[in-house]
Amino acid sequence: MRVLVVEDERLLADAIAEWLRDEAHAVDLAHDGASALERAGVNDYDVVVLDRNLPVVHGDDVCRELVAGGAGARVLMLTAAAEITDRVAGLGLGADDYLTKPFAFPELAARVLALGRRSRPAAPPTLRRAGITLDPARREVFRDGRYVPLARKEFAVLTELLRADGAVVSAEQLLEKAWDEHADPFTGAVRLTVLKLRRKLAEPPVIETVKGAGYRIP
Repeated sequence: MRVLVVEDERLLADAIAEWLRDEAHAVDLAHDGASALERAGVNDYDVVVLDRNLPVVHGDDVCRELVAGGAGARVLMLTAAAEITDRVAGLGLGADDYLTKPFAFPELAARVLALGRRSRPAAPPTLRRAGITLDPARREVFRDGRYVPLARKEFAVLTELLRADGAVVSAEQLLEKAWDEHADPFTGAVRLTVLKLRRKLAEPPVIETVKGAGYRIP
């Protein structure tokens, strides 16, 4: 999934981003509300992890604008305020979930994954197709019962291909969901990742290249 982390405490922001990247998500960072709105206006995020007390533009206003603008991203609001009234106020702004600081990183990652499922058409927790079984929560992949160890980008690309349910997924779509905003679209990263993924999934070949359109698992 593509996630935007908005947090002005840079060490915490980096720690959240690293944890989510280890879960095979593509993560962008913003350290103030204005930058968050700018990135959200350009990129298609599945989830926005939003600190409430932000400089430049307050997190409450960022949440309001995301909701009012019809952004498809789900919002997980982070705050040091733990009172029930604060949580109610945050959800009233349009946030989809609310997590108080300090928090446990595994819980944050689990909430992001759950929100990401809600940001798209419903999909089963475990994805299955063409003998492949992928469990997003456990980050496990099996092909015909054989465990397949995958790198983060390979796992992210395979997830998108399985979610497509046989439809073609373009290289641009894969780049959008599996890489962050610093990815160079001309590096051939998608093609190389698909090549490695094919090798690891082994015979018979399961990922088709549709010339001029992208990739699919029929």
